[in-house]
Amino acid sequence: MKFLVIRLSSIGDIVLTSPVVRCLAQQSAGEIHVLTKTAFTSLYSSNPHVSKVHAYEPEQLPRLIEDLQSEKFDHIIDLQKSRRSISLRSRLAVSATSFPKANLQKWLKVNLKWDLLPEAHVVDRYFEAVKTLGVDYDGQGLDLYIEEKHEQILGQHNISQPFIALAIGAAHTTKRLPYESLVTLCDLIKQPIVLLGGPAEVETGKKLQDLIPHVTSLCGACTLQESAAILQGASLVLTHDTGMMHMAAALQKPIFSIWGNTVPRFGMAPFYANDPSVPQQIFEVAGLNCRPCSKIGHERCPKGHFRCMLNHDLAEIARSAQQHMSTLDSI
Repeated sequence: MKFLVIRLSSIGDIVLTSPVVRCLAQQSAGEIHVLTKTAFTSLYSSNPHVSKVHAYEPEQLPRLIEDLQSEKFDHIIDLQKSRRSISLRSRLAVSATSFPKANLQKWLKVNLKWDLLPEAHVVDRYFEAVKTLGVDYDGQGLDLYIEEKHEQILGQHNISQPFIALAIGAAHTTKRLPYESLVTLCDLIKQPIVLLGGPAEVETGKKLQDLIPHVTSLCGACTLQESAAILQGASLVLTHDTGMMHMAAALQKPIFSIWGNTVPRFGMAPFYANDPSVPQQIFEVAGLNCRPCSKIGHERCPKGHFRCMLNHDLAEIARSAQQHMSTLDSI
C-alpha cells in the first residue's frame, strides 16, 4: 500500500510523529510519503522509512493537490487534524484516519482547571490513527536522522566537549525564561554552554555570549540538521517546552526541561524509548492556580505577574545541571 502521512508543523510535533512513520513502514511494508511545510522537510528527508517528502506551500496549493493526486495514495494518516489537513484529505478523496487531539479536555484544563486529560502521551494518541491498519508502537522512542555532512559542526565552531546545550527559544513568550533569568542561570552554571535558537534569539544570544565568558551562542547560525548535531554532541540539554526538547529526546540525550505556562500533562513531555537509562528532570513552578493559562502560549502573561517563569528556582536548576556534569566527570 501507499500511504501519505500529514504533519504540517511544527518542529516538535513532527519529531513526535517519527515512531508512527517507522512502525507504519516496518509493520505494513508500505511505501510512506509525508507532507509537511517546506521549513521542516529536513526533519523527514534523511529518514530511511520515508520514500518521498512533499513540501506544503499555501501559494502553490493547486499544483500540490495535482502532485498528490498523481501519487494515487491508498490511505492518508492525518496527524495534524486541522481544518487545513481535513481540506487536503477531502481534495484527495481517499480513505483517511486521524487521532484524538483532546482539545475539549485541554480547554477544560486551561479554563476551568478540570483535569480530564488522557494519561497517554501524544505519541500514544498518534498511534490511534494507525490502529485499524494493525500498526502498534514498538517501544523504540523517537527518530531523528542527522546527515553526515552536518556532524562536523562542532569543529567548525571550535566547540569542545563536554558542554551543555541551552535552547533559549520558544514560539511564545510565556514559554521562555526572560533575559534576566537566562543571565542568572548561565552565570550560575560554570560549565561551557552552547546556546541554540532561531533568528528571533540572535540578539539575546549575542548579549549572553558577550556577558558570560563560558557561553557560546549559535542562535540563528544553524539549520535544523546542524542544531540536531549540536544536541547530539551535548552532555546535557537545558530547554523550554519547545521543538529542541523533542529533538533532544529523539537523540536520547539527558534533558532538563523548564516549563512556563504550559504543562507536561498536555501529553508533550520528553518521550524516550521504553525503559530509558537517560536521566531527565522537569522543572515547574508548583502551586500556581493560573497554570496552565493556554495549551500553546501567550505573548505576555495574562495575569501580569509571569510567576510561572519568574519563580523558577534557578539555583536548583543550575545545581542539578552541575551535578549531572560532575557525575559524567567521575565516570
